[in-house]
Amino acid sequence: MWPSFCRLQVFCMILTVLAFLLLVYNFRQLEHLDHNTVSALNWIKETGDQQSSSPTTKTTRKQYCDYEHQTLSKREQAEEESLFAAIQWPNPPVGKIPFIRSTDPAHSNFVIVNSHVRFKVGDQLEVRVHMKDFQGKPKQYGGDYIQARIHSPLLKAGATGRVVDDQNGFYKVFFTLLWPGEVRVSVSLVHPSEGIQVLQRLREERPDRVYFKSLFRSGSTSETTVCNVCLPGDLPVCNFTDLYTGEPWFCYKPRKLSCASRINHAKGGYQKGLLTPSESLFFQTDVNIKVPVLPSGPDSVTVEPLGLTESANLDRSQGPAVFPLGYYYQDEWRPRTHWIRHFNKTAGISECLQGKVVHFFGDSTIRQWFEYLTTFVPDLVEFNLGSPKNVGPFMSVDLKHNVLLKFRCHGPPIRFTTVFSSELRYIANELNGIVGGRNTVIAITIWSHFSTFPVEVYIRRLRNIRRSIILLLDRSPKTLVVIRTANVQELGPEVSLFNSDWYSFQLDTIMRKMFSGIAVSFVDAWEMSLAHYLPHNLHPQDIIIKNQIDAFLSFVCPSET
Repeated sequence: MWPSFCRLQVFCMILTVLAFLLLVYNFRQLEHLDHNTVSALNWIKETGDQQSSSPTTKTTRKQYCDYEHQTLSKREQAEEESLFAAIQWPNPPVGKIPFIRSTDPAHSNFVIVNSHVRFKVGDQLEVRVHMKDFQGKPKQYGGDYIQARIHSPLLKAGATGRVVDDQNGFYKVFFTLLWPGEVRVSVSLVHPSEGIQVLQRLREERPDRVYFKSLFRSGSTSETTVCNVCLPGDLPVCNFTDLYTGEPWFCYKPRKLSCASRINHAKGGYQKGLLTPSESLFFQTDVNIKVPVLPSGPDSVTVEPLGLTESANLDRSQGPAVFPLGYYYQDEWRPRTHWIRHFNKTAGISECLQGKVVHFFGDSTIRQWFEYLTTFVPDLVEFNLGSPKNVGPFMSVDLKHNVLLKFRCHGPPIRFTTVFSSELRYIANELNGIVGGRNTVIAITIWSHFSTFPVEVYIRRLRNIRRSIILLLDRSPKTLVVIRTANVQELGPEVSLFNSDWYSFQLDTIMRKMFSGIAVSFVDAWEMSLAHYLPHNLHPQDIIIKNQIDAFLSFVCPSET
């Protein structure tokens, strides 16, 4: 009996020692993981501190960026090369260019070619822009980002111009004169070419300059970690790559909780200290960000009217080369490629949408459409889903006319305050779940939240959405799909680094090309925001939204005339 008891004691002692050693090992592992996790959460701050204290010192960081490892078919590769060619931008000469030799809109000017000529509606107007530096010396290269429009304030009329870079400091701007009367020309420098070069560097080298976070929770334990398409370092990550679309998304792994305990997604913040002192000079309010370029002579021409028949033919231009695609007159948008109806009364909207299910997918700029319709049409009542404000999903119902409106934000990256993990849906997957049909309307926009990433990330997203649209239209050809393009916005030194109009312009170019050739319609929010007299705003004011809604509903219920 005693020998057996002694053997049992020895066995228990060995088990106790092994358990103790295992406990110590796990404790040290947790300490190590805790250190790594804290390092990851503090990396954002540390990087900014390092760059602020030593802006010229490059910090080497290993990043895992899934977009760099895509496997493309020959067709996809050819398309990607074509898209890159479409957005290729002229670069300044190699080497650092001092601020004093950068583009100065105050020294630059524009001149109307043949301003003394008698113009008629439909004529082309050419404007020559000459850029100079801060010493008043002519620029010898191009690459500046210019926006231009013609307008008649008394008529509340406006249209955009097409800018051609001669790459020698001179630019041509072409306008189509679309209404009679006195027509003024306005030209603005959005960014100098030297600033564009900085924006290009940030897009390629700092896709992490907007960072995101997720809350993980189980019982009373909760942790928050950093998330993004690209994460630096070699710390353990949770892989939230979508199984159906392959869209990548990663979060640093919590030290105590499992990846399955993720509760939500939110914008973490914006990185600081992204620029060197010399680079920051290229981004100054009232100096070189959206600053008017003044004329060296007359800034307006007088346009004579056409006959009624000629005017009607002018308004209905056809073909891919039509520019501009539309214009404002008396504060109403007039597309040049199709007829538009103006829905000034709520009854007209209710009649148009009767029996329809309308899906709005995208960011806050298309959420404005949902909000406008819900506010403007009395019979549309928002159904409280308990969703976070400005985030969604949202739903409005008109029982009288059997109308259902839905809004859902697109999947990450998205810079909303807090989105529940269960509500993080990719547009492509949502489209795959829609039956479609003649009473189904889908409106999509996706651009603003991709401006900080290399364009490969955006191309992949649009490719997935396009594939789902094609499948939807194949099984339900009468489904209406409308694409809302990007729009211009107010810019300052900080906003320019994350959401510059130049970034948006490049994404908008890609969007139009990737969705051309399939059965979708476009609402040109870009021209509609740039041509209008109101200040630029990421979320355009109601009169612009009203015109966008008119264009949208004109596709839903086209004019019978």
